[in-house]
Amino acid sequence: MAALHQGWAIQTRVIKALIIRELTTRFGRENIGFLWVMAEPLLFAVLVGLLWRFEKGPQEHGVSIIAFVATGYLPLVMFRSTVQRALGSFAANSSLMYHRQVKILDLILVRFFVEMIGHMMAYLFIGTVLYALDEFPRPHDLGYLLLGWSYYALFTLTLATIVAPLSEMSEVLEKVMPVTTYLMVPFSGAFFMADWLAPNIKAAVLWSPPVHAMEMMRYGVFGDAVYPHFSLTYTPAWCLPVLMVGLMLCRHVRRVMVVE
Repeated sequence: MAALHQGWAIQTRVIKALIIRELTTRFGRENIGFLWVMAEPLLFAVLVGLLWRFEKGPQEHGVSIIAFVATGYLPLVMFRSTVQRALGSFAANSSLMYHRQVKILDLILVRFFVEMIGHMMAYLFIGTVLYALDEFPRPHDLGYLLLGWSYYALFTLTLATIVAPLSEMSEVLEKVMPVTTYLMVPFSGAFFMADWLAPNIKAAVLWSPPVHAMEMMRYGVFGDAVYPHFSLTYTPAWCLPVLMVGLMLCRHVRRVMVVE
């Protein structure tokens, strides 16, 4: 038990150190520094929300259009940013593998944590500002909001563990993945509620794990103003076996990876 506790403490310190390194490498120490990790997704969400406001008016199906876009777009940007940064993450940080305490999974976890924390900060900030402007409701159920966010983050991490090792096996993935992440938009739940769709389309999108997570988040925020469709078990039941495949791929890549 003592050895397990010591190992956990070591890996925690390693991940903290790697997060600081990642933030310094990406954002430097000038201007607002690491706060760009929050500012970047925030700017995207605000611009898209304003565009929808001008196109569709203040409300859509009885909910604030800006709040609806913000609650959907920020998790989507988290997914896209994490998957994009998973590409080539092993090759870019291969020199770190000289350190015995650094594991190959740490390289994925660090970039994932940076994106997740940054987008959570942006979510909290924009929700607070919009609430002050009477454009965002008081969350109906924080439990469902946090659970939905956790499920969306789990799905994001799952895909990252698949993409990162596959990008080391084939350079083609780096070329097609930017386009592929755009194909995720209709299956992300970011810009619709399943209840608003035709029955056959609704049945199709509910096969997508992030849609269930997004429906939970939207219910957590808007409550009875929306009618959500989700399963509490579908997303983890889909993610966990796929995550195991990703971990096996990571292990395979570590065995054949050349450390430079």
